[in-house]
Amino acid sequence: MTSQTLTTGNPVLRVPPASPAAAASYFRASLAFHADVSDVAAALGADGDPGFVVVDSRSTASWDQGHVPGAVHLPTALTGEQAAGLLDPAVPVVTYCWGPGCDGGARSALALAELGYQVKEMLGGFEYWVREGFAYETWEGSERRPVDALTAPVGADDCGC
Repeated sequence: MTSQTLTTGNPVLRVPPASPAAAASYFRASLAFHADVSDVAAALGADGDPGFVVVDSRSTASWDQGHVPGAVHLPTALTGEQAAGLLDPAVPVVTYCWGPGCDGGARSALALAELGYQVKEMLGGFEYWVREGFAYETWEGSERRPVDALTAPVGADDCGC
């Protein structure tokens, strides 16, 4: 069987994979733009300064419903007028919004990057923060839900990836 036959008959390989060098370049770049929820939680939970600040880009009603502990509340629409008063341009920023079905974290990251901030987006957003069992704050206090076994291993410190 030739590679041409393989790539035309199989929907996964209809478009052949990139070369290893191109794939490495792509995935290296992807990691420069994104942070995983569990990695953010581990960095925030470690002793000392994590080296970044977390920004919640959602509305006040959403913030009150729940947010990452220690996050800065900066709705995307207010980024231009409030970022300088809330964020140090020398400290990298990790943005998030609701979840993977929402591009608010990416829009916030874009707005901050255009203002000169180093920025990453937290993949999964607040939804996956909660689903992976991390504590969160609401207007009523701190809360935590059980780990969703479809998003993180139950009873383990990390996913092992």
